Amino acid sequence: MKRERALRIVGLDLAGSETRRTGFCSMDQGLSCRTKVLYTDEEVIRETLSQEPDVVSIDAPLFLPKGRESLEVKGPPHFRACDRELLRMKIRFFPISLGPMRKLTRRGMSLRSVFEGSGLRVIESFPGAIQDMLGMPRKQEGLEKLRMALIRYGAGGEIDRNDLTGDELDAITCALVGKMLLEGDYLAIGDPEEGLMILPKRTPHKSAGS
Repeated sequence: MKRERALRIVGLDLAGSETRRTGFCSMDQGLSCRTKVLYTDEEVIRETLSQEPDVVSIDAPLFLPKGRESLEVKGPPHFRACDRELLRMKIRFFPISLGPMRKLTRRGMSLRSVFEGSGLRVIESFPGAIQDMLGMPRKQEGLEKLRMALIRYGAGGEIDRNDLTGDELDAITCALVGKMLLEGDYLAIGDPEEGLMILPKRTPHKSAGS
């Protein structure tokens, strides 16, 4: 009898520029993580494809608001349906029309196209929202606090390194919601015709934010 291949999730905390750090996480179904810092699109593509992941979870806008043809043309609409839902949830985020976010959106959409062209399933995630919803601190509140919250949640492997960057911790968070998606335990916000953002459905573990 052929043994089923273990699930594999890649989480990417994407930077807007190839000169800045992109956090990479490869996670298995037991939440064991392998992380590193990447820079160029070539590195990101090579490392991601090498994992043959079941899903790639990217912290970057991967689609434009419905009715907006490009990032180059200024003006409305500025918000996507998922962005409006984040506002209703009182979760802090940067709109895609904000200066630096345009660069990140362009890069995210480009990589999404490459990965989907290679047959991979790609989702948009947002570690800040995931951490808020799971009762975890965001990285701005302290990297060690976030690392310990992820460990309490069940993350293993290289999460035990105490030199992890905030980018790697956010990549782990992205991978975590990718696993939730594969298990059917997730919340999808937005308009399916425009694009969805994947977030946790669960209530936080009691110890996650303590």
